[in-house]
Amino acid sequence: MPSLAEDFMLLVLDDESGRPLIDSVSLEHALAGAVLLELVNTGRVSPAGADDEDVKEGRLLVRDDSATGDAVLDDGLSRLEKKPVKAKRAVELLVKGIRAAVLEQLAERGLITTEKSKVLGVFPRKSWPALDTEHEGRIRERLNAVLLRGEEADAHISSLVVLLSAIRAVHKVVEGDKSALKARAKEVAEGDFAGPAVKSAIASVHAATANVVVVSGGS
Repeated sequence: MPSLAEDFMLLVLDDESGRPLIDSVSLEHALAGAVLLELVNTGRVSPAGADDEDVKEGRLLVRDDSATGDAVLDDGLSRLEKKPVKAKRAVELLVKGIRAAVLEQLAERGLITTEKSKVLGVFPRKSWPALDTEHEGRIRERLNAVLLRGEEADAHISSLVVLLSAIRAVHKVVEGDKSALKARAKEVAEGDFAGPAVKSAIASVHAATANVVVVSGGS
């Protein structure tokens, strides 16, 4: 199954034009946040606690470095193994090359294709229109059920909401009243889909990802 980062990418790519609905800075940091959240959700990374000697509490530690079977996640683990870091630094470590890697995986799955064109006949540009929208449709339906109809969210959908909320892009993916969507997304992101330690890490990832919106001017 596609990873959290892949599902996030599908949601923010316009199916027809193949262009992202959000700016590149927010996109890349949200993808890095998605990788980090998946590593946290699966128990491979978690915050240091009182029992972790010589490590500042709250710093993220690799607890399990066994292969996940996903090239992007495994690369992320290798980047985080060197030393415990804050969530913001972890996101920064994961950003490099993340967009290209996730797009490549989606293309390999046959969900998108890569098209090359030129702007004004001069400047090269790539786009990634959809080839198969069945999986994306299921994710969108689950997201709509949670954000529009108030249904309960699982950890995967909750994590997508965390990321979309962090970069203020919920309304770009789900159609509805912007204020209502923002309020419901906040409720989901703060819900009980994870234990205290994991929630602490998720909150840190949310803050680290949200920080780029100020830099990029996203809205």
